[in-house]
Amino acid sequence: MIPIRLLLSTALAAFCATASAESLTAQATLHADQPGATISRHIYGQFAEHLGHCIYEGIWVGENSSIPNTRGIRNDVVAALKNLQVPVLRWPGGCFADEYHWRDGIGPREKRPAMINTHWGGVVENNNFGTHEFFDLCEQVGCEPYVCANVGSGTPQEAMEWVEYMTSDADSPMANLRRKNGREKPWKLPFLAVGNESWGCGGNMRPEYYADNYRRYNTFVKNYAGQKVYRVAGGPNSDDYHWTDVVMSIAGKYMDGLSMHMYTIPAGHWTTPKGSATQFSENEYVMTLKGAYMMDELVTKHSAIMDKYDPEKKVGLVVDEWGVWTDVEPGTNPGFLYQQNSMRDALLAALHFGVFHKHADRVSMANIAQMVNVLQAMILTDKEKMLLTPTYHVFEMYKGFQDSQFLPIEVTSPEYSVGDKKIPAVTATAAISKAKHVVVSFVNVDPRNSATVSCKLAGKVGTTVKARILTAEAMNSCNTFDKPNTVVPKAFDAFKRSGDQLQVTLPSKSVVVLDIE
Repeated sequence: MIPIRLLLSTALAAFCATASAESLTAQATLHADQPGATISRHIYGQFAEHLGHCIYEGIWVGENSSIPNTRGIRNDVVAALKNLQVPVLRWPGGCFADEYHWRDGIGPREKRPAMINTHWGGVVENNNFGTHEFFDLCEQVGCEPYVCANVGSGTPQEAMEWVEYMTSDADSPMANLRRKNGREKPWKLPFLAVGNESWGCGGNMRPEYYADNYRRYNTFVKNYAGQKVYRVAGGPNSDDYHWTDVVMSIAGKYMDGLSMHMYTIPAGHWTTPKGSATQFSENEYVMTLKGAYMMDELVTKHSAIMDKYDPEKKVGLVVDEWGVWTDVEPGTNPGFLYQQNSMRDALLAALHFGVFHKHADRVSMANIAQMVNVLQAMILTDKEKMLLTPTYHVFEMYKGFQDSQFLPIEVTSPEYSVGDKKIPAVTATAAISKAKHVVVSFVNVDPRNSATVSCKLAGKVGTTVKARILTAEAMNSCNTFDKPNTVVPKAFDAFKRSGDQLQVTLPSKSVVVLDIE
């Protein structure tokens, strides 16, 4: 991994300084007496593709590596992921999934055939990390596996036999092949995606063709040994509402979930340059954060279409690729999608969680792209070194929302504006946790001004408040291998509780999570 080169201009650093020009005021009402849908823990899912240094070097170093590992998987990365309580991990792609043939990744590693990763850098993939290694990773982390089957270049038979290999306990060819390769008992496979981005890198299919193809593949995905596989159909690219309508109309009754992908591009468009991960203007800052509001619009509109065919909301919307996509770090392989991760990205993640919570009755899973060393990563590695990104810390702070019960919270906020671009300065989300605590998060995106929130508590809310904050000196502050603790959570006490009133003072560009017992 090439060391990160962070070049902050004097003007940008001055603009981003913590000193606030003024203190904003906002009002909120938390309805603890109106619990809603369950916020699935799977909304906090992760995604690991054979892309750049996500798998190799980021997760897999091999059993003979000097980097401490367990059966070839990095111990430090596993420990960090366990601390996040990662609920589910999607693999092997992504675009890679539709050129991946699972039989190449089983058996003795020295006998596994190599392949060219045509999507990501044209590098040779040695298939050292395959099905057994993936399930080992999931077991070490304590998360559920989510496997993406090859539809683009594969066959229904290949997918059928892979599911049998993974999940069958019978005296059958594929189950016996698994036993021959060292795994006696079948694994649990809770989730299976039937293809990835079939409208693009997964085959450039029309929705009618994909929907029929999905029905075909789904027929041959069997439930073995008492298992029930949650089948996820390939859904739309961002705002392709026609795709959702067609696929739901033809195949909706055969699926458990429908995927949707949406990336936030700081420049606002897919052309190069997309925008730097660390060298950005205030205009790019607000453009990026507006991505969360685009996600809200997309989920709302796709959900409305799904409601036509599934009014009981039996089919979940699975946002299994989301996050910030910037230009790669200077000097790194363009095909490896390695980017830094700043306070801006942490704010964006928090805003997305608020969107997913709001739509908890439809959004059943979300998987940020990606877990290690790729795009909006949780973790960056450089040989034996590892650091946790600001986005990692937001995921960790929001653990209390996993499998919680949504609580409405109304916020009246001043606007944060740059030119003609405007978003609310303060947002919030709330829930009743599994521990029966009220968990509330407040986000202030204004990069210069603090905000004081006066929140009325309606319903039964405890009195003991514990809180933490994530903030930074600058909106582009990030953690580096030389300074890995620049952006980390800290204890927070800038709040007052009096009767049914809670007052919280949020520093500029901050995420605050309160646990009220």
